[in-house]
Amino acid sequence: MSSERLLFTSESVTAGHPDKLCDAISDAILDACLSQDPNARVACETMVKGTEVDSKIILAGEITCALPEIDYASVARNAAESIGYTDQAFGMDAATCEVEVMITTQSPEISQGVSQGNFDQGAGDQGLMFGYATTESESYAALKGQFMPLSASLSQSLTRRLTEVREAGILPWARPDGKSQVTIEYGAYAKPRRVWAVVIAIQHDDMLDRFDSEEEEHAFIESEIMEHVITPIIPAELIDSKTDIIVNGTGRFVQGGPHADAGITGRKIIVDTYGGMGRHGGGAFSGKDPSKVDRSAAYAARWAAKHVVAAKLAKRCEIQLAYAIGVAEPVSVRVSTDGSTAPGVTEEEISRRVREHFDFRPRAIIENLDLLRPIYSATSAGGHFGRMAENGQFPWEQLDEGLIMALQQS
Repeated sequence: MSSERLLFTSESVTAGHPDKLCDAISDAILDACLSQDPNARVACETMVKGTEVDSKIILAGEITCALPEIDYASVARNAAESIGYTDQAFGMDAATCEVEVMITTQSPEISQGVSQGNFDQGAGDQGLMFGYATTESESYAALKGQFMPLSASLSQSLTRRLTEVREAGILPWARPDGKSQVTIEYGAYAKPRRVWAVVIAIQHDDMLDRFDSEEEEHAFIESEIMEHVITPIIPAELIDSKTDIIVNGTGRFVQGGPHADAGITGRKIIVDTYGGMGRHGGGAFSGKDPSKVDRSAAYAARWAAKHVVAAKLAKRCEIQLAYAIGVAEPVSVRVSTDGSTAPGVTEEEISRRVREHFDFRPRAIIENLDLLRPIYSATSAGGHFGRMAENGQFPWEQLDEGLIMALQQS
C-alpha cells in the first residue's frame, strides 16, 4: 500500500445543538408514549427557532397511543430544560417558549401493514439501512469494545465530554450549544497513525467583564477546553505538538442555540452513526418507534456487523438491509468487508453465516433487542453506536458470546 498520507474527518454535536435539541424532544415524546403503551406508533418531528426575546417549538407528526392523552407540550419543555435551555440568552427559555402541536394519528393504510403483532409484522416503510463495525477503536484502552471508526468515536466522545463538564459545573461559563470535529491521519494498511486535527466549538457566556479583550477571553476558553475536554478524551499516543487544535475558530460563540440557528429533527444522521466512514440509508432515527425500520433495522444491522468483527471474521463489516412496506422479510441483505476478511474466510461465507444467525424481520428485531421500551432519549445525543450497553440502554451494542461462537463455528 502507498505510504502517502490519508486523512479522514468526522464531526459530532452536543445535546444543545438546535438539531439535537429537536432529536431530544422527538425521542422524549416517543419514550413518553412507550411508557404507557409499548405498542404505540410514533413518528414525531420537531422544529425549534428563537429570537432575542422569545422562541418556539413546533411538534408535528403522527402518533397512535393508548389513553391517557399525553401532554406533548410539557414533554417538549421538560426535554429542552433538561438540556440547559433555561434562559433566552442561551437561545431558548423552555419555561416561556411557545409550543405548537400539530399531531394526528397514524394512517390506517400504514397501520394495517405493521400491526399484526407477530413475526409476519411488515416493515413500516420501504427503505435501505446500513450497519457498520471496524476494529479501528480497539487499539485504545478507553475505546475498547466500541468497534467504531476512530474519528467518529473521538468526535462523539468530545461532545459528550463538553456536555458533561458543563452540567458538572467544571466549565460554568459553557452554554448548551457546541460541536467537535476530529481528523485522523492514516498510515500503511489504513492503520490510524495520529490525530491530525481537533476542532471544538463551544457556546459560552459573555465574559468580557472578566477580561481586557476578546483575545484574552478566547485564550482562556482555549486553555480550559484543552485541559478539561481534549486531554481527557484524546489518547495521549495519538496527539502531538503537530496536531492542529482549533477552539471557536471565529473567536467568540456567545449567541447560539435556536436563536442562532433553527433546528429540525433528523438533520444529524451522519453524526448519529459512523461519522461518514460507513454508509447511511438516509432515514433518520429520532422520534420513530421501532416498527419503523429506518431505526430498528439500522440497529439490527449494526448489531450483526459488530458481532462479525468481534468474531474476528473481518476487520471491517458493513451490512445493508432493504425492505418493502408491509413485508416482513428484507428485500435484500448484503454483507461487505472491504477486503478485510480473516484468512480462509470468504465474504460469501460471512454473508451466509449472518443470514443463518440473525433474523432481520421487524418483529424479530424488536423482540431480540427488546425495543418496545422507553430507551430512546439516551440515544438523541452523543451517537447511537459505540455506546455502553448497560442499564437496558443501547441493547444493539451488547455482544452475545453465544452468537460470536456460532458465527465462528458455522
